[in-house]
Amino acid sequence: METTIRINPETKTKLDEFRQYRSESYDELVRKLIYLARMCEKEPKLSQKTIQEIKEARERIKKGEFYTEEEAKKILGL
Repeated sequence: METTIRINPETKTKLDEFRQYRSESYDELVRKLIYLARMCEKEPKLSQKTIQEIKEARERIKKGEFYTEEEAKKILGL
């Protein structure tokens, strides 16, 4: 089941900036934010490390420094 929610245009813009890849859905973004919020509550120090790692990974993705699923499978011999 799906639902529609209303958000401020500025909020939508910020969500769009948070996307790791162009086709990432808003559902994926919201789930990621919920996960990060829960991590911050449970493990504040770990969450800072996690956030930094996510930022670094996003930068690598933007630079095109990643393997496609097919490339990863080939490397892993799958």
